[in-house]
Amino acid sequence: MSSRRTRASQPTEDEVKELVSRLQTLIPQLNHRRNTTASASTILEETCSYIKSLHQEVGDLSQRLSQLLRDSAEIAEVDEELITRLLSRIN
Repeated sequence: MSSRRTRASQPTEDEVKELVSRLQTLIPQLNHRRNTTASASTILEETCSYIKSLHQEVGDLSQRLSQLLRDSAEIAEVDEELITRLLSRIN
């Protein structure tokens, strides 16, 4: 009886093929190959590689955003100091 539950919860071969086919359309490196069939292992390897590159890109963009925020905060402080000095000269 437990083997029945296990079998019922496992995807069929057709479902796996459909999921792999969907992955192929989502991955830019594979998307241009729509008319050709790549092996499931190639599609999965490319998917993993693409996800890793996306993680790297997110990390890089996060660092860049942090740097920009730090730089803009420093510029704002400099502007504030400059304005304060200029105002103090006027008085």
